Amino acid sequence: MTDTKTNPRIPQERQFRTHDGESLFYRHWPATGEARRGAIVLFHRGHEHGARMAHLVDELDLPDFDFFAWDARGHGRSPGQRGYSPSFATSVRDVQTFVQHIGSAHGVAEHDIHVIAQSVGAVLVSTWAHDYAPKVRGLTLASPAFKVKLYVPFARAGLGLMHKLRGLFFVNSYVKAKFLTHDPERIASYESDPLISRPIAVNILLGLYEAADRVVADANAITLPVQLLISGADWVVHHKPQHQFFERLGSAIKTKMELPGFFHDTLGEKDRAPAVQAIREFILQLFDQPPAPVDLRAAHLTGNTADESRALAEPLAPLSARGAYWAMTRTGLRIGGKLSSGVALGHATGFDSGSTLDYVYRNHPQGKGPLGRSIDNTYLNSIGWRGIRQRKVHVEELIRIAMERLAEMHREVRVMDIAAGHGRYVLDAVAASPVKASSILLRDYSDINVRDGRALIVEKGLEDVAQFVQADAFDRISLATVTPRPTLAVVSGLYELFPDNEMVRRSLAGVGDAVEDRGYLVYTGQPWHPQLEMIARALTSHRQGEAWVMRRRTQAEMDQLVEEAGFRKIDQRVDEWGIFTVSLAVRVA
Repeated sequence: MTDTKTNPRIPQERQFRTHDGESLFYRHWPATGEARRGAIVLFHRGHEHGARMAHLVDELDLPDFDFFAWDARGHGRSPGQRGYSPSFATSVRDVQTFVQHIGSAHGVAEHDIHVIAQSVGAVLVSTWAHDYAPKVRGLTLASPAFKVKLYVPFARAGLGLMHKLRGLFFVNSYVKAKFLTHDPERIASYESDPLISRPIAVNILLGLYEAADRVVADANAITLPVQLLISGADWVVHHKPQHQFFERLGSAIKTKMELPGFFHDTLGEKDRAPAVQAIREFILQLFDQPPAPVDLRAAHLTGNTADESRALAEPLAPLSARGAYWAMTRTGLRIGGKLSSGVALGHATGFDSGSTLDYVYRNHPQGKGPLGRSIDNTYLNSIGWRGIRQRKVHVEELIRIAMERLAEMHREVRVMDIAAGHGRYVLDAVAASPVKASSILLRDYSDINVRDGRALIVEKGLEDVAQFVQADAFDRISLATVTPRPTLAVVSGLYELFPDNEMVRRSLAGVGDAVEDRGYLVYTGQPWHPQLEMIARALTSHRQGEAWVMRRRTQAEMDQLVEEAGFRKIDQRVDEWGIFTVSLAVRVA
């Protein structure tokens, strides 16, 4: 082993720019071995900063690995109000941006990165793994703060109410250093460190809880190798969600280590050597073999989301409590449809139809009188429709990014949307871009969508470059023989409606055949939805009034299907609730 006491590794101090223009601080310790094998990325606890994990660089004794440690937004030497971020999802996206920066600035491939994260940092990383499906080598999570111990009864509900009434305010940490670790040096340094920030913004604390609940409930979506360290005498967070998370993980490789007597600062405890050695061995084990991702292409047949979908499709006994509840909900929606224009349109064309989505995009409450408009406003502001509108924003953003990349390569922008609905998001994106499209081909199976989409083309004044045809998005030959060949394909909100992966594979194969090499694909996913049962039990689809039963696809599953068709994901967006994702992929030879 390297003599780290006499030859400690010295960090370089750097900055990276986030998606919204902030410049965050990080430290980089270059590898000291003959050849770099990979990189370790460290994510600190809440209230702390990257220097508080710097001791691990030498203690892990991995000279063939680069190390990186950031100061999260609002922490340490990074800018921003102390303990604040615009949202928890913003900080999760910062994780994604940081890992992308390590790849572009330091030349470390994603599959050569191992992540070590502690407490709040471990929840950020778990949420990132769930929502973005990165292909890192593995995760080590130490005492993830899935459920913080708030010793005041109903504290979470009270904080939520106060946030609604007061807006942004800050909560000071009640935890003293002596309850974080038994190490006297760590205690002293914590108490004297001017970069420790005790306040945390209420929106981040509440966002932490919401993200943790979602990730623990749906941990099966995480298939990366995971090592979980649990502190046995943790004063700060509850153990139960950590065990639930571990049991539900979809990982083929996972290991759990319980550390009796350890306080919450697991990686800064006095007798941490066995834990550090276990991390070192886990990392080396993963890097001694090639990455082996879990194959999710048959997830429509077996697995968590398949079981969930089948359960939602099962009819309920009419006289059961749940059966009666959903019967009353359906009755309420029928009554609401007599007053609300949006609900009426959903009943007429399907709540998943292109007509309904276009109505949701326009977001102008309509109905009979003030009561009807009020009902329609409530309907349009349900979390699912808010997510749909954010998805539209993200689809348009990535379409514009793809158009700009094509222009930079001096290539024609030829757009094809295989199931466009009314085509509003494509036409809006093209109209807002400084890059001009040479052709826009919109396709849809519904004659209503084709009719209304053609009218929208005229309304936008794009008749010279755009056409709308009736076509089947699952007909591989029809897609593969499109002329001219598109350089940018779009599939938005389609695959989420069809549980069968064989259909999706056939469609994506046609798209892969059609798109030119180094062309782009914008595609959407729905890895999570908080209203799945309400949708299945109360809403009807466009398919002749059938129940709208959806099977969620995890992001990793969706990415694998896209990759099989010849594309490589290069960017992604997700809404703050983790419901809808939008990804950008490039066609590879």
